[in-house]
Amino acid sequence: MAVNRELTVRDVLQQIKDDEIEFVDLKFVDLLGGLQHITFAADTLDEGAFARGLNFDGSSVRGFQAIAESDLLMRPDPATLFRDPFHDEPTLSMFCDIIDPKGHKSYSRDPRGVARRAETLLQSIGLGDVAYFGLEIEFYVFDDVRFDSATQHAFYFVNGENAFWNTGQGGKPNLGHRVGQKGGYFAAPPKDAFHNLRSKMCKVLRSLGVQPELHHHEVGGAGQNEIGIRFDSLIKSADNAIKFKYAIKNTATRYGKTATFMPKPLFQEAGSGMHHNVSIWKGGKNTFYESGGYADLSRTALHFIAGILKHAPAICAFASPSTNSYRRLVPGYEAPVNLVYSNRNRSACVRIPFTGANRNAKRIEFRTPDPTANPYLSCAAVLLAGIDGVINETEIPDPVDKDIFKFATSEHGKHLQAVPSSLSEALDALETDHEFLLRGEVFTMDLIHTWLKWKRDREIDHVALRPHPSEFELYFDA
Repeated sequence: MAVNRELTVRDVLQQIKDDEIEFVDLKFVDLLGGLQHITFAADTLDEGAFARGLNFDGSSVRGFQAIAESDLLMRPDPATLFRDPFHDEPTLSMFCDIIDPKGHKSYSRDPRGVARRAETLLQSIGLGDVAYFGLEIEFYVFDDVRFDSATQHAFYFVNGENAFWNTGQGGKPNLGHRVGQKGGYFAAPPKDAFHNLRSKMCKVLRSLGVQPELHHHEVGGAGQNEIGIRFDSLIKSADNAIKFKYAIKNTATRYGKTATFMPKPLFQEAGSGMHHNVSIWKGGKNTFYESGGYADLSRTALHFIAGILKHAPAICAFASPSTNSYRRLVPGYEAPVNLVYSNRNRSACVRIPFTGANRNAKRIEFRTPDPTANPYLSCAAVLLAGIDGVINETEIPDPVDKDIFKFATSEHGKHLQAVPSSLSEALDALETDHEFLLRGEVFTMDLIHTWLKWKRDREIDHVALRPHPSEFELYFDA
C-alpha cells in the first residue's frame, strides 16, 4: 500500500514498458457507487494524458452531467495502480478523479472528490491529520438468481446448492451438511461450503493491494459471508471497498457462482451490512482514546458519536440508500434500529468495540450502513457528522448498556429514537438536515439535490408503483 502511494506517472509508464503491458483500464464510480471503466491501448498513453485527463461523456453516467454540458475529464491517480487479474491480456488498472473541464477543478459530483475534500477539511480545521475507516462488508453467494418485473408479472428466485431449504433435494447425491437458517456464524466445513472460495477471494484481494485479515461464514445460513480487510484512510478505504466488490463478484463468477451485496436478498434471513469503524488521529496519536472515560473514549470521541446520532437519519440517505436497505433495518436480526451507543453491544447503532488498553485500536463502529452505499459518500457523511458534533460540542446522551431491542419495547425505552423506516424518510431527513454536509464545500447543494431527485424518481417510485407479490396473497380475494 505505501509503495503505491508514492508512485508517479513516470513510474506507471515505466512499469508498462518493463512488464510489457498491453492495456490500461481506467476506473471510476458514478454518483450511486456503480463501477465504470474504459480500456486504452497502453501505447496511446503518455504523461500529457495523465496531466490533462481523458475526455468522456458525463451525460451517460448515472447522476453526472446533462446532455447539453456532457463533457468531463477523468484523471488517473498513479497511487491506485494495480495489475488487473480479471483481464486475459496484461492490463494495469487505476482509479480516476473526475475533473470539470471548466476551470479544471474537481467535479462537484465526483464521489472520490467528495471523499478527498472531507479529508482536507479534517486537516484544515486542525481536528486531525487522518481519519481511519475500517469497513466490514458482508455478502451472499448463490448458484442461481432469476428476477423479472413486467406489466403482468413480477418475481425473484434465488437458490444456493448449500442453502438450508435444499436439505430434501433429489436428483443427485445429497450429502447433508447444510447450515440452518440464521445459524451460519463461524460454521465450520463441511457445513461452511465457501471456505475455499473465500480463501481464493482473499488471494485476489491481496493482488489488488487490499489486505485481507480474516474470513468466515456469516449468520445467514443460505450463503452469507464476510471477509475482513485492513483499515486505511478515508479515501483509501473507499477505494478498497470498490476493489472488494469488484474482486468478490468476479471471483465468484469465475467459479460459476454469483455474489450479491443487496442488504436483504432473503426474507427471514440475516441482512448484509457495511459497518463503518472510525478513529481520528493527530500527531501520530489516536484522539479517540482516553483512559478512564466511558469505554476509554475521549471527549472528542463522545462528541463525534453525538454528531453521528444527531444526524443519523440524514446520513442514512447515503449510508443506507436503497429501498432494500430498510428490509434489513428491522428488529431481530442484529441490525441497529435505535439511535443509541453502547460499549460492546451489537444491538446499538454505534458500538464501541472492546480493545482493552490498546489505545491504537480504540474506535467507534457505526453499524447502520450497508453495501448499497457509495463508500466515498457514506464515509464522508459520517466524518462530517462527527466533525459537526465535535465543533459544536453536541450534547452527549447516556449510553444504553442492555439488550436494546427489548429495552426499546419497554416503558422506559419508548423515548428512544430510531433510524428511518424507509428510504423516503431518510431522504426527507436529508432534505431538512444537510448543513453539516456543506462545511468546507465537501458536499454541494447540487449533489444533494441530484441525489434526492434520482432516489425519489428512479428508485422509490419504481418500487412503489408496482404491485408486490405479497399483495396478491393479501388482497386478490378482496
